[in-house]
Amino acid sequence: MVSEATVATLAGVSVTASFPFYLYGAWIVIDTETVTWSVLVRHLKYIFVGLVLTTVPVVGWMMPRLMDQFGGLAVLHAVLGLQAYAMLAFALTGIVRIFQAKHAANLYHDPEQDVDLNDLHENMSAWRGRLRVGVFGYVLFWLGAYLIGVVRYVQLHLL
Repeated sequence: MVSEATVATLAGVSVTASFPFYLYGAWIVIDTETVTWSVLVRHLKYIFVGLVLTTVPVVGWMMPRLMDQFGGLAVLHAVLGLQAYAMLAFALTGIVRIFQAKHAANLYHDPEQDVDLNDLHENMSAWRGRLRVGVFGYVLFWLGAYLIGVVRYVQLHLL
């Protein structure tokens, strides 16, 4: 049987490994002047890998053990992690609508059109706001949960 410290180390390595995927996925979109379909798909591939590297340990190992450790830093860690996923869901409410509007205007396949994104739909600025707030919130809460997780790891398995 594998020890709890070994599983905790593997979970920590997996979550730690997700961060470069998030950063590179974000960089792909930030560094590109016009987001075409191929840029969007490339961006999403990296973000998806990051989400899998974070979510699998959370669902497969951390959540089932939470009730046994319910208190102190475990609760803070769980609250920050859940809040991160809530912010991701909030961002998705903007992402889906932006995608629909850009897809309807054929901006992914014909990006040469001189169209201001805010002209695509009357709610575009609100959707873009949701996206920005959700992504910023996800990263902020993810970092908080990550740091608390590192502290918990050190306390439980190294001290």
